[in-house]
Amino acid sequence: MANTLIIFGMLVVLMAIGMPVGVALGLTVLTFMFSFTSVPLESVALKMFTGIEKFEIMAIPFFILAGNFLTHGGVARRMINFATSMVGHLRGGLGMSAVLACALFAAVSGSSPATVVAIGSILIPAMIKQGFPLRFSAGVVASAGGLGILIPPSIVMVMYAVTTNSSVGALFMAGVVPGVLLALMLGLCTWYVAKKNNYPTLPRASWGERWRNFRSAFWGLMLIVVVMGGIYSGMFTPTEAAAMSAVYAFFIAVFVYKDLSFKQIPKVLLDSANMSAMLLFIIASAVLFSFILTSEQIPQRMADAIVASGLGPVGFLLVVNLLLLVAGALMEPSSIILILAPILFPVAVALGIDPIHFGVMITVNMEIGMITPPVGLNLFVASGVTHAGMTEMSKAVLPWLYTMFIFLVMVTYIPEISLALPRALGMM
Repeated sequence: MANTLIIFGMLVVLMAIGMPVGVALGLTVLTFMFSFTSVPLESVALKMFTGIEKFEIMAIPFFILAGNFLTHGGVARRMINFATSMVGHLRGGLGMSAVLACALFAAVSGSSPATVVAIGSILIPAMIKQGFPLRFSAGVVASAGGLGILIPPSIVMVMYAVTTNSSVGALFMAGVVPGVLLALMLGLCTWYVAKKNNYPTLPRASWGERWRNFRSAFWGLMLIVVVMGGIYSGMFTPTEAAAMSAVYAFFIAVFVYKDLSFKQIPKVLLDSANMSAMLLFIIASAVLFSFILTSEQIPQRMADAIVASGLGPVGFLLVVNLLLLVAGALMEPSSIILILAPILFPVAVALGIDPIHFGVMITVNMEIGMITPPVGLNLFVASGVTHAGMTEMSKAVLPWLYTMFIFLVMVTYIPEISLALPRALGMM
């Protein structure tokens, strides 16, 4: 117990003084190993190396690169046009278009902030120009942008799979039905708010116009087929799918749509390398942190204590949700998963909770955390796009935040929402 308090006490103090998560994790482990254990220090370098040696981790930089090519390559604008032609005539017009466009872009980017930037930078000014309030415009995009980490491919799901040795492919398939269901619920919430306030609609698009917009967005939408179809058919692994998505995104951005010039490519590569290096460093530090936790048998003791307490799966999932919601308001998703998953996962397995269902539930919590103050990343991104304050942004997302809470309860206690598709495909 004393060692547990020491480890987490040091980590909390270092993060509270503003130290980067990766550095805080690594320094906590090194300090504890120097002071309280006899573990040879040579094992530090070995653990860091073997921790990021996993083949699945290569999916992360490839998905980041693919997302950056798509963000810079005009794919978002074409998806917005297609979404607007399909649902713009419903009450809320461009707000409904924002939800559908975020869902489509989420299915090719794997990143929530990238979805908010790509869709929000185009749609939020257009919505305000059409007469929508700033609060509604920013709220719907910031909230629907969270679909970027639930609808596959999802970088957050890859990190959970790497941390817990779960199947990336099964996780991706498990995210499809929840992602579509949440998109429908967010759309319904948007429609209700728009109807209540009598917000404007757009003229109904003709089927010819819809067909033209679909053809324009076709090559971007095909990336969904390339990634998910390739994984399901067994043509390639999730990591190979990530590499294929990067190559495909580069090809359509440069040679098909021609929105990305060769002069811009070095900047896209550098931005992707910076983001990948940051995440890989955090992963390497988290591997060390997991190593010291396992060495001190902290997860095993927690699992034994919870099982012995008779808390049961229902009570445990409730406690986990509360813990993750608090953590999501204070930290970004990757850090939460890398710190908490090694602790919570053994307990979930001991209680008979399916690892894939548990992963989807954690991902939904991370999605809610993206729009929960004070550190909700999507709030900061949307604030940068709209120049609105964080207080205003926090109020803007409330209707969709309540909807996500209802969805979280559904996903937590109805496992079949997550598990039906991977089971039907024989992936479990």
